[in-house]
Amino acid sequence: MMRLDGFGLFVKDMGKMIRFYRDVLGFEIKEGEDTSNVYLVKDGTLFLLYGRNDFENMTSRKYEYIKGLNGHFEIALYVDTFEEVDKAYADAVSKGAVSVLAPEDEPWGQRTCYIADPEGNLIEIGSFNRPFER
Repeated sequence: MMRLDGFGLFVKDMGKMIRFYRDVLGFEIKEGEDTSNVYLVKDGTLFLLYGRNDFENMTSRKYEYIKGLNGHFEIALYVDTFEEVDKAYADAVSKGAVSVLAPEDEPWGQRTCYIADPEGNLIEIGSFNRPFER
């Protein structure tokens, strides 16, 4: 049986992406900004940053990369309260995250917002105003 282990981003500018996920979102990345591979287990989920050139060399292929905002997927982050959504959004934007959608209440009972990382990947910060449950 296969299990979801985590996810990875193939990145163009490793230093910029490390600074974003470490300094803006608070991920505990220990690798230096000149690394070619970040391997981080956060909240039981693998989070990988892998250099595009290294991946292309490994697979002996070239890939297409979207420029600007990437509407193919999102990274979803959860906080326990509606107030924390607003605080996390304001904090991330004040540190340089691109605002995509300011916090708003959705008809399904969630308060959510969206930001983007420096390479245009969408990140949702949301809550159902209760502690996280798996």
